[in-house]
Amino acid sequence: MNKSKTKRIAAIIGIIAILLLYVFSFIIGVFFSDDYPELFMASVFLAVIIPIIIYCFVAVYRYVHKKAEYNKSEEKDE
Repeated sequence: MNKSKTKRIAAIIGIIAILLLYVFSFIIGVFFSDDYPELFMASVFLAVIIPIIIYCFVAVYRYVHKKAEYNKSEEKDE
């Protein structure tokens, strides 16, 4: 499978997961907020934290692979 196609599929899955978190938070807030306030707060917390965690993973991945590409280019020069 092509690398850009894999990235596109991963991005679509991520977008769907984040949208589902927001929809789930909305449904809990409207229908179950009186019965389960901690469930609503947990859902809102995850809707904020998961995109931050994904951003951190992507940033670390870019940083690690940038170093690996730099080392490969040094080996080719020698």
